[in-house]
Amino acid sequence: MEIKLKHFRAIRWFHWINFPLLALMIWSGLMIYWAYPVYGIGPIRFFPDWFYSALHLDQRLADGMALHFVLMWLFVLNGIAYVAYTFLSGEWRFLVPRTAKTFRDAWHVFLHDLRIKKELPPQGKYNAAQQVAYSAIILMGVGSVITGFAIYKPAQLTWLAALCGGYTMARLLHFLLTIGYVLFFVIHVVQVTLAGWNNFRAMVSGYEVVNRRD
Repeated sequence: MEIKLKHFRAIRWFHWINFPLLALMIWSGLMIYWAYPVYGIGPIRFFPDWFYSALHLDQRLADGMALHFVLMWLFVLNGIAYVAYTFLSGEWRFLVPRTAKTFRDAWHVFLHDLRIKKELPPQGKYNAAQQVAYSAIILMGVGSVITGFAIYKPAQLTWLAALCGGYTMARLLHFLLTIGYVLFFVIHVVQVTLAGWNNFRAMVSGYEVVNRRD
């Protein structure tokens, strides 16, 4: 058994900064959404009135917009720093899917997590499902920033709103991306729990315990 470095300090910092930032952005976004809760399934709205009241989100549109805008810049700066670091350090080679086989292996990892498939595809520092998910979250972040600006300044940034398919479509895409973040959080926490303490410890301390085979 040996202790091995798995995550560099910068990767851990970017990870732990991004998690609360996204959580706070979703929270402030709900304050904004309260003013015009247009989405739902038939007559059923996604968030009823008691939801906003219980979390003290109603009547706070101005607070939500101000907080959301400030957090957006922190989110963008952290995202740019993370992407720049992964390229400069070469870490992107472990994170970015590089062949079509990665997507097939990601599906097999998903089936393995559901206990449908016994064999797990060969894994490196990150498995195929992690590579797809972590790359997708970067693209989702870019999409959120673009659609966010499109709905924040639709008159001044008419071309950006048009690029997103118009204000209504930009707002829908922004909302769907937020739902995507929530699903990512839930799945990510479940996977970390299933992976065990060693995996979580590596993202905190940077090191993991590896069982050596002599």
